[in-house]
Amino acid sequence: MAKKITLKVSAIKQGTVIDHIPSGQAFKIVKILNLENGKEFIMIGMNFGSKKYGRKDIVKIENRELKSGEADAISLIAPIATLNIIRNFKVVKKTKVEVPKLIKRIIRCSNPNCITRHEDVQTKFHVISTKPLTIKCHYCERITPLEEITFL
Repeated sequence: MAKKITLKVSAIKQGTVIDHIPSGQAFKIVKILNLENGKEFIMIGMNFGSKKYGRKDIVKIENRELKSGEADAISLIAPIATLNIIRNFKVVKKTKVEVPKLIKRIIRCSNPNCITRHEDVQTKFHVISTKPLTIKCHYCERITPLEEITFL
């Protein structure tokens, strides 16, 4: 006899599913992608069971495929996340996010005296460590840990 499967979150026809978000971080993903101000239909699932990670969150975005810069931003909050591109209810592409070595135009320098805070200069950060995430401003060289990162 076939095992009955129950979906807790409905499927989407087209769009992106961000899976394996650390538990409690889904709303940060929504904020950095500016989804609360968009027109896309989004579904947020929190505290799902995960054999690999214990608990996880999921964000589904209908009718939108993420750009690489958005994937970079997600990697800072959820370095174990998986991006699934959905077309016609099927996963057509599945990729794991990767923390880039150089982060551009995503986050703000925490140094109030940094040139990026006073002039129209694109922010750039070098990743010093991924575990724990630590970055260094290209201009003022201030080192910033994950808990102090502010997104633009």
